[in-house]
Amino acid sequence: PPDLVAERGVRLAFPNPERALAPPLLRFSEAAAAYDPAKPVLKRLNLRIDPDDRIALLGSNGNGKSTFAKLLTGRLRPVAGEVTHDPRLRVGYFAQHQLDELDGARTPSDYIRDLMPDAPDAKRRAKLGAFGFGADHADNPIATLSGGEKAKLLLAIATFHAPHLLVLDEPTNHLDIDAREALMLALNDYEGAVVLVSHDRRLIETSADRLWIVADGTVQPFDGDLDAYAARVLERARAPSPPAVRNDEPAATVPSAQPRIGAGALRKRADQAEAAIRALEEKIAVLDRALEDPAIYGDDPKKAADFARLRAKFSDDLALRETEWLEAQAALEAVAPAGRI
Repeated sequence: PPDLVAERGVRLAFPNPERALAPPLLRFSEAAAAYDPAKPVLKRLNLRIDPDDRIALLGSNGNGKSTFAKLLTGRLRPVAGEVTHDPRLRVGYFAQHQLDELDGARTPSDYIRDLMPDAPDAKRRAKLGAFGFGADHADNPIATLSGGEKAKLLLAIATFHAPHLLVLDEPTNHLDIDAREALMLALNDYEGAVVLVSHDRRLIETSADRLWIVADGTVQPFDGDLDAYAARVLERARAPSPPAVRNDEPAATVPSAQPRIGAGALRKRADQAEAAIRALEEKIAVLDRALEDPAIYGDDPKKAADFARLRAKFSDDLALRETEWLEAQAALEAVAPAGRI
């Protein structure tokens, strides 16, 4: 994307929790999450998150990963069951939609000043410097910053209060290679719990030691690695549907061999699928924000129902596109190592 920016020597530093909390940090007991209470996105959640957990959420886009992240952070309340936690729990949250919510007329210095109103300017500058904002960028309007710079500002804001739990929803989408490396190092140094939603395979492999699958309307631990998960997804996608038998039609002729597709064509196919995934994710995020407002169900229930149906359609489209992407990636493994999952 054009807003990817090369920033050599980037360093990120996340403050560690000042006081450890007893486990579990969060406990889910038969919990359910929904935008429309009559149509749960996730249910039967029976999970716990401990202070040293490093969890990556896997699953088809649109199945509820971002919904679960909002449940973790308190932005969604359970519509059934319980989510319990220590009242002292601090949670940091980063999500892609927050980039669009930044005020374009303000500067990184303005945002840090809000968080450190009584601190001397030198300390505020040091905080900004730790996230790659030198004097030449700290006072630039947000509207002039790249996507990567906005993402780093949001990471600074999300981690400012030394959270016990850090929830990151696709944090690398706008980061260049150096910034991704800096994020991996920062997460490895960070002593709190992490829940990660990402398609970046290397980030998952270096930053998570537990995998949870979001599928079939719930979230469950996965006993396997990323290769086992990819194989599981492809096996499900390729499972044949029962054929519709017509006695008056001859059976279709099956070719004995499929033509070999070159690496360039496979890469193009994967890139096209990924671009479609990003576009559909953005549409779902817009619908989710609208459906988060309880007023819509009372003020305009027809609109709420239309939005819910549209979200379901986009979710189905996402599942198809993700399968296309995974199949192209699997085919590419013979000629180039897979970088994402």
